[in-house]
Amino acid sequence: MNIIKRPPEVITDPYSLIIAEHRDHAAQYLELAHPLDPKGRYLHFDEWRFRFPAGLDAALAWSVIKFSRNGQLSPALKLGDPPHQCRYLHTPAMHLAVSKCDQHTTTAQLEWMCSKIGESKHLQYLLNDLVEDEAISSSQLEGAATTTKAAKDLLKRSRVPRSADEKMIIGNYKMMNFAWENRDKELNEELITELHKIGVEGIDDDKYHPGAFKNTDDVVVGDGGEVVHQPPPVAGLPERIGQLCDWINTDHTDGLSKAYMHPLIKAIILHFAIGYEHPFHDGNGRVARSLFYWFMFKKGFSAFRYIAISTLLKKAPIQYGKSYLYTETDGMDLTYFLDYQCRVLARAISKFTETYEKTAQSIMEFNAFLFQSGLYNKLSEKQRVVLNVAKQGVATEFTVSQVKDNLGCAYNTAATALNGLVELGIFQKQKVGSEWVYCMYDSDRIMKTWKG
Repeated sequence: MNIIKRPPEVITDPYSLIIAEHRDHAAQYLELAHPLDPKGRYLHFDEWRFRFPAGLDAALAWSVIKFSRNGQLSPALKLGDPPHQCRYLHTPAMHLAVSKCDQHTTTAQLEWMCSKIGESKHLQYLLNDLVEDEAISSSQLEGAATTTKAAKDLLKRSRVPRSADEKMIIGNYKMMNFAWENRDKELNEELITELHKIGVEGIDDDKYHPGAFKNTDDVVVGDGGEVVHQPPPVAGLPERIGQLCDWINTDHTDGLSKAYMHPLIKAIILHFAIGYEHPFHDGNGRVARSLFYWFMFKKGFSAFRYIAISTLLKKAPIQYGKSYLYTETDGMDLTYFLDYQCRVLARAISKFTETYEKTAQSIMEFNAFLFQSGLYNKLSEKQRVVLNVAKQGVATEFTVSQVKDNLGCAYNTAATALNGLVELGIFQKQKVGSEWVYCMYDSDRIMKTWKG
């Protein structure tokens, strides 16, 4: 990540200076008097400096933009030492993400999606597969050198990890489950440290110090040997974390209060605050993202269990890092981080809903084929679920243990279902190590066999 260009010192009264010394360009300066650019973007000076009109003074033009922003920023919380007031304003991307969140990710919506399909076990199999994605992609974002396919195989087979990368994936998976299981608790230091301990214990304890806050100011965020973020001092760390917990535990959902804040916005701020405070020796990013999910679970947005933000964050890790730095270098304006995260979240929610819609359509088409071919009456309910999942490509390989866990049935029941599909000429199986692995023949072969 290249070191970003910090904004110039803001001129307190830019309009007086424009009238006094830049009257000829007054109209151009006034056109900049808006928090967003013409494309609806909330640009940091680092990006904006390449886009402002030629012939204008950069510092003066930037001050006009800042003047318009400052009048619309709302206070959030205080971070750092000395404490600095963090503020933000709502951008179009934030409105979009909040709308998508309310429409598609609540517990009630998730239950409706399952009931709409009718054969809800098909969707549940899909969801059980999706629940692993955030743990895997979060690990890859932190540098775990493994493919998604290999990581899913590790989790589904409950295999003993063979490397630090595999231990990281399992740790992240445990963190996500811990966040879900403890969604009804209040946030406190113990919950944060326990989350960290569960996520990193046994990977490299000398590096991570599982469950313990850092005890030195040497912990910094660097890039290529250069320090890009110096966290607040260790002195006072527990007190600052306590203040953060108090803020998170305060209800900000009173729509009649000027302090109203949507849970999605508050969860993203929690994500930022942990990354900014950097309370642990290592593993801070994983804890920050896990706490984002914990808060969304707590506020009744259960579908986030199946929405992986890190899958998209890892595609542009530099932008993810810059969104932190843009906030820090511009007066702790949280809008930069919030806007970036909301853009990512809007795409992640859309991907989740598209997967659901594709699943629903595939189920209807496949059921029609089952009836028309005469296969329907020959398959058990569990076999129809597994076959539909295979046909969609949600999973390409199946083991008895995996099917047992995803369908919540006995081991022998899962084995009977898979072997029955082999006997019908729909699946094939081969021995991999000590375990049988099943996969579906291609659709043309199956349809040719049954159309006979």
